[in-house]
Amino acid sequence: MSSETNADAAEESTSKCGGVTETESASSSTSSSSNCGASSDETSSSDSACGASSSDSSSASESSCGASSDDGSTEQEVGATIEDFDAEPGQLTAVGLGPGQPEGMTERAKTALLEAEHIVGYTTYIDLIPDEITAAADELYDTPMCGEVSRTEEAIDRALAGNDVAIVGSGDPNVYALAGLALEILESKGATASMVEFDVVPGVPAAQSCAARLGAPLVNDTVSVSLSDHLVPMPEIESRLHAVASENFTITIYNPWSRKRRENFQKCCEILLTHRDPETPVGIVHGAGREDEQVMITDLAELEDLGESEIIDMTTTIVVGTEDTYVWDDRMVTPRGYETKYDY
Repeated sequence: MSSETNADAAEESTSKCGGVTETESASSSTSSSSNCGASSDETSSSDSACGASSSDSSSASESSCGASSDDGSTEQEVGATIEDFDAEPGQLTAVGLGPGQPEGMTERAKTALLEAEHIVGYTTYIDLIPDEITAAADELYDTPMCGEVSRTEEAIDRALAGNDVAIVGSGDPNVYALAGLALEILESKGATASMVEFDVVPGVPAAQSCAARLGAPLVNDTVSVSLSDHLVPMPEIESRLHAVASENFTITIYNPWSRKRRENFQKCCEILLTHRDPETPVGIVHGAGREDEQVMITDLAELEDLGESEIIDMTTTIVVGTEDTYVWDDRMVTPRGYETKYDY
């Protein structure tokens, strides 16, 4: 699937607001310009057509997650406000794609995407959408990793300009995703959620799709923790891990490992071993529902050594069992407590 606005786009196309927009070439990793007349350029700093500023230039200093920032920070200011738009606002829908494969998407998600005029998202997530859906959209707009604020604001500005827009993410829009950010930016622009008919279409979160590959590890109390320190400082994450690991919860770990976050993963393993038995079952699912999916069940003592292996990266979800979790027939089982009340 091409990441252009249209696979057969000419060098120029007319925008929704009547201006001329320049599309990227077929070899580009980003989609075409925004809908209000100004071009969007992922290789140099530029203003989006609706007032949102985006800069992915490699000449700027790099943030902790790879996004560009002139001062080394990831802070971005909101551009246009509600007063800058004359059109009747369209609809903005945050759509969860689920684990990644088309059959993992809900029918409601497919319908919402087919009804959207514009689809906005992280490049990898746009590529997960079935071709028949992206082909039906008027425009696609994607940004690389760490473009969360710029692409969310772009989606909002397109909706405020009168378009029906879907902003997509894997899993569910309310689990380490952009539904909350969209509402925050709407508020900062002086708009309201009802003004743009904001809606959320839930998807299957990674914790659930990965648990399904592992057996039944989540049938009792469960807590999720992300090891990404892009937004939350690592000392705060460590504090959360200590609190969670000291209780008898199943722990689902998102964003466990990257080359820039080796120490985060190592510290996580140390904290878990402080509170849990080394033989605690641990399930690992890499790329759930995608072509490179891998599944492994191991124990907590072996987890840290797997940090340098290909099975653990930012697309991996790790499930750490409770003191009651056991492995039966290559499946993790966390008892719900029925055995204490019923004979079976």
